[in-house]
Amino acid sequence: MATIEECRGALVKLSDNLASADGEVRSAAALDRSVSCHIKDLDTTFTGRLQDGRIEVHDTQPGPPREKAQIRLAMTGDDLVAMVNGELNFAKAWASGRVKLEAGFRDLLQLRKML
Repeated sequence: MATIEECRGALVKLSDNLASADGEVRSAAALDRSVSCHIKDLDTTFTGRLQDGRIEVHDTQPGPPREKAQIRLAMTGDDLVAMVNGELNFAKAWASGRVKLEAGFRDLLQLRKML
């Protein structure tokens, strides 16, 4: 089972990947939105902001998100680490229910470019 530190590291790596992306992925990552990522098996939520093509984690809190972020993710720590390391396809994990993504319709249209 992934630790909180490994999950934070995966979010940093994801942020670095987004910052170095080109084309449509870069434009999709250019959103300015609040973000939460609930790690279900650790019952921990990372909150922050997707801004300027990066994810900035501002806080880590126990339990589910306290406030409704504009982009909300939920998954296990192992799935987060596997996705960021390229071992788990996000679209397949989302379609199978392993990963939950909630956002407004326009944001979903932009985010699908990142898949």
